[in-house]
Amino acid sequence: MRVGFIGLGSQGAPMARRIVEAGFATTVWARRSATLEPFAGTGAVFAPTPAALGRASDLVCLCVGNDADLREVLTGPDGVLAGLAPGSIVAVHSTVHPDTCRELAKVVAAQEVTLIDAAVSGGAPAVAERRLLVMVGGPVEALDRCRPVFDTFADPVVHLGDVGAGQVAKLLNNLLFCANLATAASTLTLGEQLGVDRDELGAVIARGSGNSFAIGRIAAGTLARIGDHAGHTLRKDVTLLADLAAGADADTGIALTAADATLGAIGHAR
Repeated sequence: MRVGFIGLGSQGAPMARRIVEAGFATTVWARRSATLEPFAGTGAVFAPTPAALGRASDLVCLCVGNDADLREVLTGPDGVLAGLAPGSIVAVHSTVHPDTCRELAKVVAAQEVTLIDAAVSGGAPAVAERRLLVMVGGPVEALDRCRPVFDTFADPVVHLGDVGAGQVAKLLNNLLFCANLATAASTLTLGEQLGVDRDELGAVIARGSGNSFAIGRIAAGTLARIGDHAGHTLRKDVTLLADLAAGADADTGIALTAADATLGAIGHAR
């Protein structure tokens, strides 16, 4: 399978590198030439346009920043779709609104191209250890074709349903993480008020039934530091999930309340 990759940021670049290192014929494109410099001499081919990348690929992986970027690079003038042959696959690794994936899946289907959403979680360290979590929505047959590529950087790769289901799962995961940050921080603060050393309490909870990924992040730093590093992303994802739930008339329960408490505490309120 020939692979194209667009979105060579902190998440996408290590994914693309693993694909190249695994021996897949890989084409990359980026707006800025500096983004391509780390791939010089790796065997990756540099495409002059997204359309040219599409012509050189059977699978195109997109890991761009937001919904507008995704639409532009896929369906804009000289976009990827202009070069894709029938039977090709587009995998959306970006975290975007599920409806965006559903809409674009219909657009590319008119050209006999299949789109799957393949949201990721774990960051560059997980890619390096080949344990990135990939959450997929779309036809199982398309995922089966993509698995050898995804296996170069991911474990597990989980199929969750139709197009959009992977994005929903990613947003729910990030909602819960954001909510857990608030409960973890407040629990450690309560411990201090009751006379228990904060660091020692964090170490205890990390080995107890109350453990979570969030408690580890709070124990290693502060909410403010998390806000500086991931505040914009958490606000975007919680907002997307809240809008999705409102559109479905779904009850978000206490998770959204706790997540909003975190966003307020880190200065990124919705």
